Amino acid sequence: MCMTTDFKHLQAAHCENGVTTNLLQSAGATKLTEPLAFGIGSGLFYVQLPFLVINNGPAIAFRTMPGLIFKRTCDALGIPVFRKKFSSKESGKKYLDECLASGQPVGAQVGVYYLTYFPKEYRFHFNAHNMIVFGKEDDRYLISDPVMETPTSLTEYELERVRFAKGAFAPRGQIYYPKEKKIITDEQMANAIVKGIKRNVNHMIRIPGNIAGVKGIAGTGKKIKKWKAKLGDEKAGLYLAQLVRMQEEIGTGGGGFRYIYGAFLQEAHAFIPKDELLDISKIFTEAGDKWRTAAVQAAGIYKGRIGSQADYDVMGDYLIEISEIEKKAFQALSKIKWNS
Repeated sequence: MCMTTDFKHLQAAHCENGVTTNLLQSAGATKLTEPLAFGIGSGLFYVQLPFLVINNGPAIAFRTMPGLIFKRTCDALGIPVFRKKFSSKESGKKYLDECLASGQPVGAQVGVYYLTYFPKEYRFHFNAHNMIVFGKEDDRYLISDPVMETPTSLTEYELERVRFAKGAFAPRGQIYYPKEKKIITDEQMANAIVKGIKRNVNHMIRIPGNIAGVKGIAGTGKKIKKWKAKLGDEKAGLYLAQLVRMQEEIGTGGGGFRYIYGAFLQEAHAFIPKDELLDISKIFTEAGDKWRTAAVQAAGIYKGRIGSQADYDVMGDYLIEISEIEKKAFQALSKIKWNS
């Protein structure tokens, strides 16, 4: 049996950005790019959740919750979305096959640990990876994973295993796709860009407390300075390794989300010709560079090359500095007069 859809694979820096871009381009948003999807979806974020431990380290995220970039981008562009989870593997497979038989490629949330085409060192228990299933040939499903250079495939068993992975953020076979095709105008793109920026400003500089947004970044920096004395060398090293893992492996490599957001502001300028966007994009590039520097410092500590209290203080100061850089950028965005 052969079921294929008219689908073109596009590689992206991050999975959900790539799935969103690929699916919506085929649905009529032909000018959508990965940076524009990330920005319209207000993807940039930071949070460290207190008292929650994942993989023996702190629960830290450098982006918004999985699934929200796709949802927000579709909402902002007026594209209706279908999303469904399944109570059984059989019903999940049946619905997926029906979609493919009708020519509908679908986004799928999956677990990373059993993805056979991932190198073993990149497989760990993380259930919020996104990819596109766009066809089936015999017992192999055709997969467009945006972080891969070319399309790949999984057997029926392999796909079932990752679609119904257990644990935190268990996907329960979740699939999603735009329900209709529609032409997206430049005016709609501009309005969606402004909506995404305003929401991201609120999330990064107006959430109270010290666990989220720019205040959350500084809050983590202050905690890092206390980790060596409070946790001991081994556990403090594991915590730093977790921070880098969330930044590098679940993110896009050394503050990559900040680089993508800077690219978003540059591309937004084509729809909203305000030069402030170009100036502020440079600040996000600076933030991305500093996140990369911080990752190198953290790696030096958890790999045992350095490890004095002074080294932890330097690491903490990097995050406090990053907090100020990103605060400056979002405050500048908040002051733009969009209707002038």
